[in-house]
This record gives sequence, C-alpha cells and structure tokens, in this order.
Amino acid sequence: MELKLISKEFSVCKVEDLSQVDYSDEICFIGKTDEELSLVCSTDLVPNNVIECDNGWKAFRIQGVLDFSLIGILSKISTLLANEQIGIFAVSTYNTDYILTKKDNFEKAIETLEKNGYVIKR
Repeated sequence: MELKLISKEFSVCKVEDLSQVDYSDEICFIGKTDEELSLVCSTDLVPNNVIECDNGWKAFRIQGVLDFSLIGILSKISTLLANEQIGIFAVSTYNTDYILTKKDNFEKAIETLEKNGYVIKR
C-alpha cells in the first residue's frame, strides 16, 4: 500500500463557528457534532476564533480511492503506530484516509510503516 506524505504542518482546533475558516486551504477538515466544531487546517491558516488549538501535526494519506468493502486498513496502520507509542489523529474522506501524527513522531512513524511494507511517496 502506498502512502503520500503531505508537506505542510497542521493544527487541530476547536472553533466557535466557521465564519473565519479559510476555505482556500488546500487541505482542511471540518467536523460538526452537537457538542463542538472541530477544524484541522494548515497551521499558518488557523482562524482567530479558536477555542482550543493544538499545533505541530504532520500528515500522510493513503493513496488511491479506497473501496468501502476494504476492511482494517486504518486499524492496521494505527496498531503499528500504537505499538511504537505513536498517537494519531485520523480523518476519513469519501475517497481515502488521512493520518496525522505529532511532528516529533512523524519520521519514526514513517520508518515504522516502511519496515512493515508500506511504500512512502515523498
């Protein structure tokens, strides 16, 4: 399986509302529940109306479009990284999954995945 590194730094935020989100950001994720509005965006585009924010995340995506019948892809990656004490923040889209780790653990995460047969596209 091929993983594509994304060459930017991300922040994971809780925001008051979506009025200040910069939708021109190449990659951003919004999650809305009855309890919160979450935003993952480029660190240089964090809006001013954040309630909480955690900076210092790097990301990669699983390349290609994943069929919904495929089972365990995210589970396998998260287990490999958990075994190395590397926490993740995962986001899924219709096509694929994105995995974020803190930048201090990013290289170790990539090395771990390479050792376990993943192809890394830089």
